[in-house]
Amino acid sequence: MNQVNIHPTAIVSNKAKLGENVKVGPFSIIEDNVEIGDNTEIRSSVVISNGARIGSNVKIFHGAVISTEPQDLKYKNEPTLVKIGNNTEIREYATINRATTATYETRVGENCLIMTYCHVAHDCKLGDNIIMSNTTQLGGHVEIEDWVILGGVTKVHQFCRIGCHAMVGADVKVVKDVPPYTLIGREPARVEGINKVGLRRRGFSKEIITGIENFYDSILFSGLNTGAGINKYRSENEISEELKHCIAFIEKSSRGIYR
Repeated sequence: MNQVNIHPTAIVSNKAKLGENVKVGPFSIIEDNVEIGDNTEIRSSVVISNGARIGSNVKIFHGAVISTEPQDLKYKNEPTLVKIGNNTEIREYATINRATTATYETRVGENCLIMTYCHVAHDCKLGDNIIMSNTTQLGGHVEIEDWVILGGVTKVHQFCRIGCHAMVGADVKVVKDVPPYTLIGREPARVEGINKVGLRRRGFSKEIITGIENFYDSILFSGLNTGAGINKYRSENEISEELKHCIAFIEKSSRGIYR
């Protein structure tokens, strides 16, 4: 039997689909076209609008607003979605807008932590195990790969991409693509090195970390332009799976990468 615990002051549409053991706190609002997975907890004064697809074991804290219309003047109330993966936490007053018809889906992956006052704009695509620290702001169409950490008050320009296992320091303004595995700091932003501590914590071997570091030395710190640095490294070294991903990420960049 479906045990759903809805506070008497909450407003929950009878058209919304709530899984087993869902909890909805005081004064929260859940609209018609919403699906929420098992064991998810919605705290007080949360608004979950049409188009939300929320996974299992998710926690959404006080005052968060999920799946409201995108802040895009081209949007004309078309049916679009926000998808939030299992085991993700969305803290107080965070906002996540649903997509436009450009992609039809704003996505936040599994095991993410979206801290207080963060904003995820329309059409963003976030992978798994991402941490967005307090007041981080993402413009539309931002793509963030798995295991990225964004420091507090980070600002990411629309259409930027951040590669896997990268770490961006607090209060950095990101207007280019951030290469995978790198550590970005200062203002204006630049690559300070690779995210060695994060890679060690996630079980990367010393050999892989050294390979990534040597690769970026060749393309970012050697004085060569990016293409020449990649070609030089390819001609002198074997290319691991991690480096294949780095090269593909860089070659796909339309905004340019940080150096």
